[in-house]
Amino acid sequence: MLKHIFVIRWNGWRQFLRDFLIIQLGFVLFAIAIDIMVQADLGTSPWVVLEKALTLHFPITLGLATIVVAVVITLIDVLLRQPLGWGTIANMLSIGLWVDWLKPFIPAAPPGWWIRIPYLLLGTLIMGFATAVYVGVNAGAGPRDSLMLAISRIAKVSVRVARTLIEVAVVLVGWLLGGPVGIGTLIFALGLLSLLRHAPAAAEGGPSRRASLAALLSGGLVFLVRLGPHHGRAPAFDPRAILLAWTNRRVRLAYAGYLGHMWELYAMWAWIAAAAAASYGASMPSAEAESLAKLTAFLAIGSGAVTSVLTGLAGDRIGKAEAASLAMAVSGASAVLVALSFGGPAWLTFLLVLVWGASVVPDSAQFSALVADAAPPEQAGSLMTLQTALGFALTFATVQAVPGLAQAFGWPAVLASLALGPALGIAAMLRLRALAP
Repeated sequence: MLKHIFVIRWNGWRQFLRDFLIIQLGFVLFAIAIDIMVQADLGTSPWVVLEKALTLHFPITLGLATIVVAVVITLIDVLLRQPLGWGTIANMLSIGLWVDWLKPFIPAAPPGWWIRIPYLLLGTLIMGFATAVYVGVNAGAGPRDSLMLAISRIAKVSVRVARTLIEVAVVLVGWLLGGPVGIGTLIFALGLLSLLRHAPAAAEGGPSRRASLAALLSGGLVFLVRLGPHHGRAPAFDPRAILLAWTNRRVRLAYAGYLGHMWELYAMWAWIAAAAAASYGASMPSAEAESLAKLTAFLAIGSGAVTSVLTGLAGDRIGKAEAASLAMAVSGASAVLVALSFGGPAWLTFLLVLVWGASVVPDSAQFSALVADAAPPEQAGSLMTLQTALGFALTFATVQAVPGLAQAFGWPAVLASLALGPALGIAAMLRLRALAP
């Protein structure tokens, strides 16, 4: 019986060690996600609701409860003749150990709900990617997922229905035992189901997906680092900053300049390689055009590092609003000139894009400094946080809209339209300069 249940695909020690390290990385991420969701205190995943409830009735840690539940579920999987792999056993024994070991390194979420909800969403996202990591090893489903597959097979229902039935039952039992049910439980169910459907593609994906996963893993390392003993903790976000951002005219104008800047910045960074390749393709073979476009984007984006330093020094000498206006004037003009040169001599477009890249970013820090200068000291951090949030919310729209608009109206029109942002920003800076000190 066990021979038909435990399925082992042996490809040599080297492959096994590689797969073992990858799957443990997935388990580490999974444990970090569990600890983050528990710290958010807004409700956890269905199984953690049950496991957390067990810690209220027995003198065990959450990690040990996770292992105990996994062992019981694995035995049920065996009785249901669901095929298992060595990854199933590794899952059963490893995640709980990582949960307890990593718990001291996960900072508690601040009391404000506007902080705890993003904390919760981060945990859900990390758990989804963790699932993609260990599913990609193809060493057998985890105990809980194996139970889901067994129920789906025996009851002849879809995997989604089987998961829903199991998790509803688990949440109900956990809730009756005092487990932490909340909005996080619902967010997890909706979010992870979506992520799980894309897990195999994420595990097998191309460079962009692998880069996204690497960025997520790098971000997770933050939770393994503690603040130094002399670090001063910043106050929590003050919602009153929302009203102040509108009623304080200086802050409002600095916001307007920043939003004009963000209208252009990330849309240019995200799509300049594609636009340059289309432009170069009019005068050279496509392979050469793509190669030159990649180099163009690299140099254009990188050049902003130097000009950011120079603009910062200029801001201290001639004024922040003046320095920001100068940078936006150059970047806005560059956007229009790149649009006019589109499809023309490659060398001309190349030079204009470099100027655009060098001028599109250095005004960014000036807007933050203008907000800090105009804000009450106790609310400067909250106002800059809100400023950044609004800017990136606008960026979501512009970055997504550019390719569709380029297809509908052509690259020249879209590139020229990015100059609208700097124009708005310059108008805001001129009005800010006109205000009495």
